[in-house]
Amino acid sequence: MGRVCADCGRDLPQTSYTSKQWSKGLGLSRCAGCVHGHSSDTPATQQSDSGRYNDSVSAKFSHDALNNPFASGAFRWVAKGVYTSGARSGQACVLKWFKTGAVFEDDYFALDIKAVDRALEIVNRFNELNIVNKTIKINVPSVWVFDKTSSRAGQKALVEPFIQNYQKFNSNTGWKDDWGAWPQVMQALSHFSYHVSGGNHVLCDLQGGIYQHELVLSDPVILSRTGDYGVTDLGRDGISSFFSQHDCNQYCRPNWTKPANPQLHFNPVPGTTMLRRTVPTAASRPRNTRDYRNWY
Repeated sequence: MGRVCADCGRDLPQTSYTSKQWSKGLGLSRCAGCVHGHSSDTPATQQSDSGRYNDSVSAKFSHDALNNPFASGAFRWVAKGVYTSGARSGQACVLKWFKTGAVFEDDYFALDIKAVDRALEIVNRFNELNIVNKTIKINVPSVWVFDKTSSRAGQKALVEPFIQNYQKFNSNTGWKDDWGAWPQVMQALSHFSYHVSGGNHVLCDLQGGIYQHELVLSDPVILSRTGDYGVTDLGRDGISSFFSQHDCNQYCRPNWTKPANPQLHFNPVPGTTMLRRTVPTAASRPRNTRDYRNWY
């Protein structure tokens, strides 16, 4: 049985409210998302404190790097290169582009940036809690386009700063790394994302590198009740599966809400699970799209 939030007007389950707010009754209860300042789905227009940005408009990738990518996923390649302009000039970056046959790349680029925008909002709030003495950041990719001198002229790709000592902490099906403090912090971050969004989102598929003063994440997944975040968004069943595998740890707060009676709907695996379904068409050119130079 649900209740309409007095602030946002959404009909949400009891698990989206703290016990204090639920006890206030109909017409007065505010969901956890509103209590903690939940915001809209509008993409951020300014750089976030939790973002790690390209700060560049050009990069160079060797023929060998493009022809022999150092990593690959289910539908895209990853190559390493070097920024050639801006504050990051001379630093390493990565290029992510689709394998032959990927037919949803435009939608994916738009939804990837949408997920990162939502993740930045969540991570900003988590950092404000000072649960750990290091800052969590997220690589913010930009959509660049191969120029006319390349054999891939006109093809789009994602570019973002390179991450050292890459490791995976949890997945979008509930799998989690059970060893060490940082995997526990990441589980707490995923739990917090559900709480702060009023039960609407779970930030997961957390992976990245640990640095001296910060942890940097890349390619986060947003699970949503409405399934609005593309092929990696496993929807309500994904949220339920995630919490069926979650055990609160020392970094979780006892007042954080979670689903009642979560059930396992997906096999918990380390890799990113995708639902092959139709995704919304991007209404406009993705934010931060740039043409690049010197890619060859």
